Amino acid sequence: MAQVIVIASGKGGTGKTTLTAGLGTALSQRNLRCLCIDADVGVRSLDLTLGMYDTALFDFTDVAEERAALQDAIAVHPRFPQLQLITAPMSRAHIAPDALRRVTDAAIRADVADFILIDAPAGLGEDFRRAAYAADSAIVVSTPDIISLRSADRTVAALEEMGFQDFRLVVNRVRPRVIDRNNTPNIDDAMDMAGLPLLGYVPEEESVLVAGALGQPVLDNRRSLAAAAFRNIAARLDGEEKALLRI
Repeated sequence: MAQVIVIASGKGGTGKTTLTAGLGTALSQRNLRCLCIDADVGVRSLDLTLGMYDTALFDFTDVAEERAALQDAIAVHPRFPQLQLITAPMSRAHIAPDALRRVTDAAIRADVADFILIDAPAGLGEDFRRAAYAADSAIVVSTPDIISLRSADRTVAALEEMGFQDFRLVVNRVRPRVIDRNNTPNIDDAMDMAGLPLLGYVPEEESVLVAGALGQPVLDNRRSLAAAAFRNIAARLDGEEKALLRI
């Protein structure tokens, strides 16, 4: 049965959508079927980051309200056939609280994926709760700064209130030359402040921004340390006993 994971952050700017795209691509390169669902209603940028602009004809509400079949709403990546996308609607109007859960349940019944990654909206409002309700576990994304880590702690508290017991931390946008200087928390501090086991961390790298802007997979860049980080996290998520990538 598919693992359904919500990728969440208590604030914007942590690189949550970039992580969803990179992790989804890395899982597909491991010959695992990965369905990415954009739950960031109104913003809807996961298709751009994946390089799948205008490939989806329907969004998750069309499936939830039975206006479209699940398979008709799933867009397949043009280069990675194991990587799939269901996009978000452009409007927040009239979305049922269990809309996404209906979609993930349908995807599990249809056995279309080994992993389902839900790109949740930033913050802890109604849209976040709708996305989290559809998942069984969570990846909380934070940058190393104290404000983001405090926000990650609030995210964990909100998930615990919803009954979550399985969540892990990814520290994103890590700058190796700065991480231990001044008052910037190091990775151990990040784990302590967020109160989560560490799944991995991703360095801040210009190649990630360029790839996202061009809609190209950063994993194509063999020299990219961020690409190696996405692969490392995918391996650990898949149950491989693999040491954390050192940066």
